[in-house]
Amino acid sequence: MPPTTPATVQAASPAPAPAPVPASTAAPSALARPRPPARPRPRVLLAGTATAVTALLLLVALGTLLRQPLLIPPLAASMALVAGAPDLPLSQPRSVVGGQLLSALTGFAVLAVAGPGLWGAAVAGGLALGVMMCARTPHSPAAATAVIVALQAPAFWSFLGLLALASLLLVAVGLAGARAAGRAYPAYWF
Repeated sequence: MPPTTPATVQAASPAPAPAPVPASTAAPSALARPRPPARPRPRVLLAGTATAVTALLLLVALGTLLRQPLLIPPLAASMALVAGAPDLPLSQPRSVVGGQLLSALTGFAVLAVAGPGLWGAAVAGGLALGVMMCARTPHSPAAATAVIVALQAPAFWSFLGLLALASLLLVAVGLAGARAAGRAYPAYWF
């Protein structure tokens, strides 16, 4: 048996256990359940609602003048993000405009391969997510734009032009609405 020295006694001793963490300092997400968002201030609520209504009415008015429908459901969802959650990456101009246009192009690509129909629309909607993720332009409403393209087979150039115009209009009205509400929008452009 080898002789015991202070160094071998320390090496053989187990390491001291870490001190327990009091429950009050533990990560809040580990203990507390997520809560719904706080109620918006009245000014923010009114400005956000007015901004969304104004933008969508402008799409209808401009579409009437052009004799082309500009208000499609994904654009209403886009405006809800821009007016209601302007801080999210999904709401930034890069994502609103880029996500919509890339998703439309994805829908046209699937349409060229598969033709119009539900199967192609399902593929287009899913692929649009991947395209937006690769381009760093996340915008969930735009996946529905890809579905619309693959189902309805609109004219390529007119659809893309009108979609770009409508997306830019949403961003412009969102910018004005954020200023009226005293909110910062956009967090970034590109």
